[in-house]
Amino acid sequence: MTRTAIIAGSGALPRLLAEALNDPVYVTFDDTPVPDGLTHVPARIEKLGRLFKELKFHDVGAVTFAGAMSRPKVNPVLMDRHALRLAMALKKGDDGLLREVLALFEDQGFLIRGATEIRPDLVLEPGTLWGRKPTREDLDDAARAQAVLDALGPLDVGQGAVCAGGQVLGIETLQGTDAMLSFVKATPERLRRAKGVFVKAPKPGQDMRIDVPTIGMATIEAVITAGLGGLVIPAGEVIVLDRSSVEARIKEAGLFLKAQ
Repeated sequence: MTRTAIIAGSGALPRLLAEALNDPVYVTFDDTPVPDGLTHVPARIEKLGRLFKELKFHDVGAVTFAGAMSRPKVNPVLMDRHALRLAMALKKGDDGLLREVLALFEDQGFLIRGATEIRPDLVLEPGTLWGRKPTREDLDDAARAQAVLDALGPLDVGQGAVCAGGQVLGIETLQGTDAMLSFVKATPERLRRAKGVFVKAPKPGQDMRIDVPTIGMATIEAVITAGLGGLVIPAGEVIVLDRSSVEARIKEAGLFLKAQ
C-alpha cells in the first residue's frame, strides 16, 4: 500500500491528519514542528522536482494539504521548471494558484486527498446547533452575509462576511478572518443595529481538496471580542477544530453556532 504525504502548514490540522493516517510522510517548507515518529521531508518551493523525487522514493502515492500557508517567497535563481510553472500562477488569485498547485502534483501521478476525506469527523452534520437559538434577525443577517459571499465568489475575494441588522460590517479579504473581525470590532456602536452574525463558507466552486475553511477556538474568541451574536457555517464544508472546547465556549458566551 502506498503512503500519503501531508503537505503541512501551521496549526493543528496537519497533526490531526497524521493521527488518522497509516505511516504518513510529513512535508514542511519552513520550520513547522514535526510530530515525533514520522518520516519528515523538508522541502524548498524552488526545488519541487526534488520534492517529487523524495516522495516517490518514500513510496508516496497520495498527498493531502493541511494547515495555513502564506504565499511563498522564492529565489528566482534557484527555481526548477516546476517552480517556474508555479511562479507564473502567483499572479493569479488564491483559487487560481491552488488549482495550479493541485495540477503540479497530479501531473506527477499523485492522488489528492482532501482533509475531510481523511477526517470526516472534523465537519458538522446538518442541523447542528450549539448555544442559544438564533433569532429571526440572526437568520436574516446570516442569509445576507451568505448572499454577499455568493456574489463575490467569482471574484475570488474571501470566505467570510459579517452582517448586523441588515448591514454588512465586514468582508474577509487577503488579510484573513482575524483582520476582518478586528475591523468589525472597531465599528462604532452608533453604526450597529444588532450584534451581528459571522458566516464562514467556501467560495462557490472552491476545490475542497486543498482549501477547506476552518474555525477553532481563536475564531470563537475573535467573534466574542467583536461583539457578535453567533456564527453560521455550511454543514460538511467547514472544519471545526477542538470541537468540544468550541462548543463549550459558545454556550458559555451566550453565542450560537449553526451548521446548515
